[in-house]
Amino acid sequence: MLTEEEEAFIEYWKNNRDRQKKTFRQFLLGIPIALLFVIPIAINFFSGWYKRADMMARTSSFNPGVLLLALLLIVVFIAIFSRKFRWDQQEQRYIELLAKKKRGDSTEKK
Repeated sequence: MLTEEEEAFIEYWKNNRDRQKKTFRQFLLGIPIALLFVIPIAINFFSGWYKRADMMARTSSFNPGVLLLALLLIVVFIAIFSRKFRWDQQEQRYIELLAKKKRGDSTEKK
């Protein structure tokens, strides 16, 4: 037997699983968590408290484009990876609940 919450989740996931699997949507929904990683890195770098990093940033060999590219890659990777991981968890829960429902239906018929 499934609870009302589990039945509601099955119905919700059946209707929304394809929409949430799209990579662009996962990227957009994952941006806030990715920014939780990138903003402290940027603050740490630009605050100047670490003197050696500050000295390297002031040299002519420092390319700010590389730093921005690295921060952008971190955002993209974390945003997509975190949402794909969450989608996989939801999908696993959905499959388990369907199996539980099928098991419950077969035992009730006996």
